Parts: sequence; C-alpha cells; structure tokens
Amino acid sequence: MRIIISGIGDVGFHLAKLMSAQSHDIVVIDTDKEKIQYAEDHLDIISYRGSSSSFSTLQEAKVAQTDLFLAVTNADEVNLTSCMIAKKMGAALCIARISNAEYNSSQQQTFFQELGIDGMIFPEEIAAREIFRLITKAEFSEFFDFFEKKLSIAGITVEAGSQLDNRTIEELKFLNENNDFMAVAILRDGETIIPRSKTTVLEGDLIYFVLEPHATQTVLRLTGTEKFVINKIMIVGGGKIGESAARMLEKDYQVKLIEKDKQRAFELAENLTDTLIINGDGRDVELLEEEDLENMDAFIALSGDAETNIISSIVAKNHDVRKTIALVDNMDYINISQNIGIDALVNKKLIAANNIFRYVRKGDIGDLISLPGLDIEVLEFIVGSECKINNKQIKNLGFPKNAIIAGVIRNNRGYITMGDFVAKENDRVIVVSKPEAISRVEAFFSNN
Repeated sequence: MRIIISGIGDVGFHLAKLMSAQSHDIVVIDTDKEKIQYAEDHLDIISYRGSSSSFSTLQEAKVAQTDLFLAVTNADEVNLTSCMIAKKMGAALCIARISNAEYNSSQQQTFFQELGIDGMIFPEEIAAREIFRLITKAEFSEFFDFFEKKLSIAGITVEAGSQLDNRTIEELKFLNENNDFMAVAILRDGETIIPRSKTTVLEGDLIYFVLEPHATQTVLRLTGTEKFVINKIMIVGGGKIGESAARMLEKDYQVKLIEKDKQRAFELAENLTDTLIINGDGRDVELLEEEDLENMDAFIALSGDAETNIISSIVAKNHDVRKTIALVDNMDYINISQNIGIDALVNKKLIAANNIFRYVRKGDIGDLISLPGLDIEVLEFIVGSECKINNKQIKNLGFPKNAIIAGVIRNNRGYITMGDFVAKENDRVIVVSKPEAISRVEAFFSNN
C-alpha cells in the first residue's frame, strides 16, 4: 500500500512508524527540514520538503499513484486543501485531521465528501469522549469497550498487599476459576511486557486485562483497588477539549471549570449551562484550595501546557483527590507522568493516530487502540473462512510470542480465549500485539 502523510509531527510520525513497520511504502511531506531529517533517520520512508497544498510538491510525491493520503498537519486549512487537491490529482482515499468542531456534523461532512475528502478525524472531540469514559470507570487508568461492551480492556495498578503481588501469571489462573479475564500487558518502569506463564506480577505494575463485563469486580478485588463514586469534578483548562468534556460531564456530575483567559471564561459561562466557571490560573495552588480542591472526587487537567497539567495533577493527588486525569500531548512525558502517580493520561495526538490508522488495516479488522505509554496495539479482527486461525486451537497456531489472542465475540457474547479455545468463522477476535509483530498477526487473519 502506498501512503502519503502530510505533516510529520507527533501524529504523522506515529502513523509513519506503525505503517513502515508493516512494509507499506510511506512518503512524508513537511515544510520543516529538521522534522523530515529526524523521520528519515529513524524510519524507512521517502520524504519531500514542501507544502502538501502545492501542486508541484504533490506531483513530485506521485500523489496520483497513492492508495491513501493522510493530511495531519496542525492547520485545518492545509489539511482540507491538501486532501481536495490530492483527490483531484488521483489519490484513492483522502483523510484529514480537523480541529474545528463546526465541521463535525453530518451536513458538513457530506459537503466535504463531495469535495473529495473521504474522512475527517476530530482529536479534541474524541479526547473528550475518552475523558468521559475514564470518569465513568474511575478505578481504572484505562478502560475500553469492544463490540457493545461484550468485552473490555482495562488497565489498573497493582496495590501493595494485593492478591496479585509477587504471583506469576500461571498462579493467577487459580484465582480465575471462571476464565473471565486475562492479563495481556504489563507496564513496568517504562517497559511494556507481554506476560507469559512464568511472568511475575509486582506491586506498582500497571497491568492490563481483557475481561468479560461481570469480571470487573473480581479484577478490582484481586488488585486491591477499592470502588469509589465520583460526584464532584474540577477541570483546569477551558479549551476545546475542556469545553466538550464539561458538556458531557455536567449532566451527571457537579463540574467546576477553571479558565485563565477572562474572555474565554465568559464564553464558557454562556455555552455551559450546568458548569460553574471560575476565571483564574490553574497553576495557583491557593486558588485550587479556595475552590475546594480537597473535596473533589476527580481532577482533570486540560490546559495547553503539558507541564502545567502534570504539576497540577500532582497537586491534586497530594490533596487526596481520588482520580486525576492529565492531557499530555508531549509523547516524551507519557512514561514520566505514569511513574509519578497520575491516574490516567489523555494524548489527543495518539488518539488521532489510532483513528486514522483504521483506514490502513489489511483484511477484516474492526478496531485498533494504542494505549498511552505502552508499546502495544490492541486489534480487533474478523475470522474469515480461509483464515489460518479458523477451526484451530489457539495453542496449536504458532502465534507470535510478542502477541496474544485475548478474547472473542461470538453470537453476541464475549469469551476469554485460553489455549484450547477454537476460533470459528465470523468470530471477532481481540489481539494484543507489539507493533513489530502486527504484520505476522495479520497473516493469521488473511483470507488469501
């Protein structure tokens, strides 16, 4: 597959890294010489320096021979224009990253489709939905549902004295009599581990499970985590994500939003009917204390500055706020943030890459999730009649060691897949994989 990526910032680089690892022909276009050089030094790509809205640049990049054109710069206008030109010049499929929420309506999207833009990704809106999900599953650092909540993937920290501490994965099976959950990844000191039977779980590990809906309480009990209820929420930062998150949350929770810019605070007060808006600096600890920080159940830091979000979340944690969520767009800070006790991270660039990457997948695939700070992908495949996996026991497949088949949706029910499980045609299969193993994993689900 030949793919052109316009914009080699965090989103573009993450996409290029994933795609080039799977032997796609990747071409990147950017105006920044240093970003292009960095990408060339670290990835197997072809690069062109210039604007993707330039006819000559697109001609040089051979856009007419392109299967997928991705415009992921920071400028909506550049992305939209580039996609329209690329489509007219012969690109098969054109996707644009968009920040303006006004375009996120069926009428607007139909309009842009007529102009040649096949799809649009709205990172801020998706990030707000992720924050809402993290609040509704407050005990977990990450929680994603598959296929109408028939299976989920949940990340949670192993507490001191829990039943999992210092046990191997093999021993964990004795605590899982109903076979309704499976450990699929461990984050330890910045390293991602795909657990095997002899892997030992340690206190402080951030461990990820694929689980059936009724297994949530079991996992909480085994990790030593107490269930708690959220009522009061403080948000710092009233940008696009902050406003969208507050709008989603204010229906069910008591929400207080702190915004530094006075004019923006007045706009938020007009737009949000049930959220209390405070004009102030979220870095001011005295202000946070005056606004009843210590009695908040959740603290969400969504300013445009990653350092501010990290520091204010630590302040909230030191005031015994049970759930802290920080927007961290600097990829270099993700592991640091997790290691200093912030409960959950939101990275809108990673979210954008996840959603765009779905257009690249080969074969029958339903979903893809990248987890902040983890070197894994969570994939959802559909079993076809000619797949290598069809009608075979998982333990006999010779599946890659750095990937795990973790669950199956069959006849509207979720199953955790142990070694003797046999996949059938039309099953929806959840796979957790290191990026370098994805192409080998895909081969098991190919109908060729």
